[in-house]
Amino acid sequence: MAQMGDDPAAVRHAVSGGLRVATTEPAGAADVRDLPEDRTQAILEATKQVGTLLKQRGHRFALAGSVAAYAHGAGTNLQHDADFCVRAEDAEAVTESLREGGLEVRRPPEDWLLKTECFGQSVDLIFRLAHRPVTADLLDRAVEIPVESVRMPVLSATDLLVSKVSAFSEHYCDFGAVLPFARALREKIDWAEVRRECGEEPMPAAFLFLLERLNVIEP
Repeated sequence: MAQMGDDPAAVRHAVSGGLRVATTEPAGAADVRDLPEDRTQAILEATKQVGTLLKQRGHRFALAGSVAAYAHGAGTNLQHDADFCVRAEDAEAVTESLREGGLEVRRPPEDWLLKTECFGQSVDLIFRLAHRPVTADLLDRAVEIPVESVRMPVLSATDLLVSKVSAFSEHYCDFGAVLPFARALREKIDWAEVRRECGEEPMPAAFLFLLERLNVIEP
């Protein structure tokens, strides 16, 4: 692992993994990029890089997960990976584009996503969100908003919350992770649609009841 006293260019190359930047910059531009200042910035840099590459190649996609919540204005610290939604039928074309952009793509045992790394951060390309396939309709509802300096399609606040709440089960039920997002973006979320999509299941229904008791939403 590179130490603080090492040559800065070598350290930057180690972080980027020799990635070819998906912009119009000349070859070798990745070697002069500044290192991200913290984990949040590193994840955002990876998100912008992959999002730019997908946009340039004309792929349909939408940013999801915690970085999407961040883009909508919920939260300030990112500690996990970046997630992108793509359709299963686009997987091969997306894989080819990422590899042409200098990224190594892996197929994990799970058959609902692809994995890659960018600037040392994990990036998931997801075909099923909360056990539901990524569809053209879902991507059509995405909104184009800036992720720092790069505009890209991001799951709507409603679809993002549905994906998080629908994932609750007897084996995974972390209300605390989703509550700040629901509070921060309650004005952007179609709560009637959330109830239609997942309110009948016991764990999502319990979360909605909690939001009612906390006066986040109306009963």
